[in-house]
Amino acid sequence: MTGFLNTTFRRKLALGGLGAALLLGAAVPVLAQGGRDPAYAAARAAGQVGEKMDGYLGYVSTPSAALRAVVEDVNIKRKAVYAEKAQANHATVEEYALTSGCLLIRQTSPGEKYQAPDGSWQTRTSAPPLRDSRCP
Repeated sequence: MTGFLNTTFRRKLALGGLGAALLLGAAVPVLAQGGRDPAYAAARAAGQVGEKMDGYLGYVSTPSAALRAVVEDVNIKRKAVYAEKAQANHATVEEYALTSGCLLIRQTSPGEKYQAPDGSWQTRTSAPPLRDSRCP
């Protein structure tokens, strides 16, 4: 049991540290991806895509082939950034992606879609979004 507690504690510290690293600017390359593409911006504004808890974009409704290509491109780029940053921070890609997802969901604007901890798609209001209990 002690090993489990130590592992859990270390992971919480790592996630907290990752959160701090992301807040200090490590997430900037991730946030910029896709934001320059008019198809991505239109789909986000229309509520067709949203931020998922795992740090990737998800489809709120059935996507067109063109939208699927845009989202897959953004997600591939995000995964590459997560892998690089995770290695630099001695974390797993999944831990880094989760922390990024927490921050990306927090940064959504009213009207945008995001994934709640129960997996449902929510529309952001002026209230803080629902976030996973593991979020820093």
